[in-house]
Amino acid sequence: MRKKELSLIITFPSTADALAMERICARFQAPGRLIPVPTSITASCGLAWRSAPSDQEALETLISTEKLTIQGIYECMV
Repeated sequence: MRKKELSLIITFPSTADALAMERICARFQAPGRLIPVPTSITASCGLAWRSAPSDQEALETLISTEKLTIQGIYECMV
């Protein structure tokens, strides 16, 4: 079994919003990837963005600049 580590999790209200995040992050080479929402978090969409907690400020800036819609930002063991 893979060892769990503290991760930054960003959730979205819809799949379209999650895919928009993936597209923007790929364009700007931002860290992270789409994952299924962890069971410890509830979201309307089944997808979440996972990255290192140290990436939070950069990702929040990108989300704001690109006007992406998110549901929440969490830190949890994944």
